[in-house]
Amino acid sequence: MKTEVLVVGAGPTGLAMGLWLARLGVPFRIVDKNPEPARESRALVVHARTLELYSQVGFAETAIANGLRFEALNLWVRGHRAAHVEIGNFGADLSHYPYMLILAQDRHEPLLAEALASLGVHVERGTELLGFDDGTERVVARLRQGDGREESCECAWLAGCDGARSTVRETLALGFPGGTYSRLFYVADVQATGPLVNGELNVALDSEDLLAVFPLPGEGNVRFVGTIQAGDEGAERTFVWDDVSHLIIERLRIDVRRVNWFSTYHVHHRVTDRFRAGRAFVLGDAAHIHSPVGAQGMNTGIGDAVNLAWKLAMVVRGASDARLLDTYETERIAFARRLVATTDRGFTFASSDGPLARFVRVGVVPRLVPALMSIEAVRRYFFRTLSQTMIEYRASALSAGSAGRVHGGDRLPWAGDNFAPLASLRWQAHVYGTAQRPLIDACRKLDLPLHVFPWTERAAHAGLARDALYLVRPDGYVGLADASASPARLEDYVRAQFRIPAGDGPAGRHSAHV
Repeated sequence: MKTEVLVVGAGPTGLAMGLWLARLGVPFRIVDKNPEPARESRALVVHARTLELYSQVGFAETAIANGLRFEALNLWVRGHRAAHVEIGNFGADLSHYPYMLILAQDRHEPLLAEALASLGVHVERGTELLGFDDGTERVVARLRQGDGREESCECAWLAGCDGARSTVRETLALGFPGGTYSRLFYVADVQATGPLVNGELNVALDSEDLLAVFPLPGEGNVRFVGTIQAGDEGAERTFVWDDVSHLIIERLRIDVRRVNWFSTYHVHHRVTDRFRAGRAFVLGDAAHIHSPVGAQGMNTGIGDAVNLAWKLAMVVRGASDARLLDTYETERIAFARRLVATTDRGFTFASSDGPLARFVRVGVVPRLVPALMSIEAVRRYFFRTLSQTMIEYRASALSAGSAGRVHGGDRLPWAGDNFAPLASLRWQAHVYGTAQRPLIDACRKLDLPLHVFPWTERAAHAGLARDALYLVRPDGYVGLADASASPARLEDYVRAQFRIPAGDGPAGRHSAHV
């Protein structure tokens, strides 16, 4: 069988990529060796930037309707609440989704698969990638069906969304440097009662132990994330719920009525050497794994998927040269490395057994956090970092110029209704204020949609410049920012990035229209 793109792995990363490819009209197959979607809740939190990307393909409202918003954080020390922080309004002027959404993976994946099926694409479950040969012009992948039958799939590009034990990464012989923390953690989805079963995120800090309690949909449903007793980590045995230290749980007056799921795991921190080799790419956990601090893993994988999907669409349609695909690695690997380093520091501190770390965790953090969160600049920074709306690609070959506080490579600032046109998944020009006739004519010549928004105080507050030109990528990031709104600079940028037939204006399928 032949297709343009073979997506290997149907977790959230692969499914999100499939949703974007389908909306962009790219022929593809998506396979997964598991016969069924995930049955465990696994990844829980969907952040604002992911919801913005989902909104572009019509999936955000589905996610929200099936999830649970939580907007407050409580810190507990030795059984007493030491701090309460309202986090739901931190990003009220930064995103249409200024909160975190609980949407467990066992519910998240089927919803994505249903959205994909509504576009005529079905996940081929029970289909395992055995290996592939990457030729100059095409990739030939070897697949094995659930009944043992093998087949070859010829494709132009292969996307490895197949998790931490990625066959794609191993076939490409990519290094996966990093390490594994010695402390053993557990995760448990339980039904319980008590003061921490309150629809909010609760983090309990003790000298020898820590526990995070996440709300889940349904009366009394929560997730515990905690540590196995120090000294037991290396034991060669299978741990069960009864092995967990219940001291901190009892101290918090939590009554666990039923355990629905329990698992233990070691936390890893790794980033692969490269995100691309020839015609194959790695995304999500196949490319980077890190600590659960900030619940960044799944959201980062979905960001990888969107970044690569629209670029593949441009190349497949002949609207851009294949060198565009080089920017996937340069943009996403830089963020993955920063993220792993940041979460590594936070996780090392949170799980350390040293006396200084214990003192800071129990004596300093509960006092420091509320004080810091009372400062508006800190609240905005916290939201932008956690929500991933801070991610920028200023060093990318696709990024140029600046206007106001916005640089090429920045996420387009949210200014109310200016995100609605992004649902077209097209390159587009934005002007906040007045667009001059030469720019209007240039956009028409380039077959480039131009959206002119009234100049408002909100636009100024977002950092946009009046009457400036912002050329926005399909994923909502700014490619070119030009304070002078020069038609010549716009055309130079487009001709540098798009494949345009000699002697013709950039119209039709050779234009910015993807």
